[in-house]
Amino acid sequence: MCHRLPNRFVRKGPEMHVVVCTVVHHPADARIYFREIRALLDAGHQVTYIAPWGEPGAPDPGAYVRDSGRDSDSNGELKAVVIPRAAGRNRLGPLKAARAAMAAHAPGADLLLVHDPELLLVLPPKDKRPPTVWDVHEDTAAALTTKAWLPPWMRPVAAGGVISAERLAESRLHLILAEHGYNDRFRGTHPVVPNTTFVPDEAAPPSGERRVVYVGHISPDRGSAEMVKLGKLLKPHGIAVELVGPADAAAQAHIAAGGDAVRARGFVPNQEALALTEGALAGLSLLHDEENFRHSMPTKVHEYMARALPVITTPLPLPAGLVDDAGCGFTVPFGAGGVEAARDAILKLDGDKDLRLRLGDRAHAAAKASDGWRRDSAAFVTQLQEWADTRG
Repeated sequence: MCHRLPNRFVRKGPEMHVVVCTVVHHPADARIYFREIRALLDAGHQVTYIAPWGEPGAPDPGAYVRDSGRDSDSNGELKAVVIPRAAGRNRLGPLKAARAAMAAHAPGADLLLVHDPELLLVLPPKDKRPPTVWDVHEDTAAALTTKAWLPPWMRPVAAGGVISAERLAESRLHLILAEHGYNDRFRGTHPVVPNTTFVPDEAAPPSGERRVVYVGHISPDRGSAEMVKLGKLLKPHGIAVELVGPADAAAQAHIAAGGDAVRARGFVPNQEALALTEGALAGLSLLHDEENFRHSMPTKVHEYMARALPVITTPLPLPAGLVDDAGCGFTVPFGAGGVEAARDAILKLDGDKDLRLRLGDRAHAAAKASDGWRRDSAAFVTQLQEWADTRG
């Protein structure tokens, strides 16, 4: 199935055909679909997107393509290829499907872009695939320490395997990193495509229901228990805690046990999720002090700031530094003390409209000054073009 999207950055020269594959992420993942694929389509390139479109609850890919949000001419084209999703211990079958799909579609393409470390195990042979790029989304080895589906004894073993795979991949593939700090894990230095976002020229002021929002994957290490506790503390004050994003099993248990303490909307496509944040009192980022987060900037922080929301974050170095530099929010401690501090900050914002507007304006100004994804998307497309041009 092919769908057309408008185009702003048309390549001078032959268009590329890029095969993009994920077996782990939702097909409408913000980084993969709403940023990178859309940037390629906007540049007039052709994309074959191998993803788990057919999993229960996943909508028709055409729904995302038609809702492009662009207003200019295009010849970019998207073809969706359906595979099952790898989740928890259900990996073997989806990986076999991903291997077959890449083997079918990659040989005739100009570039293969993969998004999961698992896919490194099932790439087509080197002589049957184009230049291949691995987009490194996270510190995978560190992230394994928080995966409940892995037995504790297996986590260090799996982490060691990931580190070995990363070193091997570096010698055979091109790498793109989501964070500058990820370069420390590799021998060489690789291009960074950060998880920035589109910044509206004008941001919505506080409006509507009194609420705070969280956008992103919901899990214990991302503060699911703390946000439920926060919802209980704010409910008597008439302030809602709204969670927008998919929740893992442990987070679902936290939410269920909290009763009506929070409103969980589940997965919402990125554009709609960001629209839901507008007008809120603040955006939440109550991530734990985990190794995987210490060198990362949560995408949600960029997204809150772009929508003129004050940010409430735990003291992880990158988000806390950004919020402090911009003067656009509050840094609260990890754990139970952070929940109470977050409550106090929210009540302060609720009771002082001028403070809420002032912090929101600072957040939006800092996001706008960075130029967000408008700048980073151009660098991303240019880098892929350079690698594709090396074929042969």
